[in-house]
Amino acid sequence: MTAAETDEQTYLVVLNDELQYSIWRADADVPAGWRAEGTSGTKEACLAHIDRVWTDMRPLSLRQRMDASS
Repeated sequence: MTAAETDEQTYLVVLNDELQYSIWRADADVPAGWRAEGTSGTKEACLAHIDRVWTDMRPLSLRQRMDASS
């Protein structure tokens, strides 16, 4: 069995000010600069959620600059 198969931790989907996503263990404090997005569950469920919602990998500041120059 792999570590992923035995991982019974609960994770949070977290988001930073640049609208970049990550996961963080639910039993740990969310690091500075990040906030809980509202989704929690297994690592696999959280990563699947991120795959669905994070459709533009560019940081928000870059998207805004590119939109302004269009």
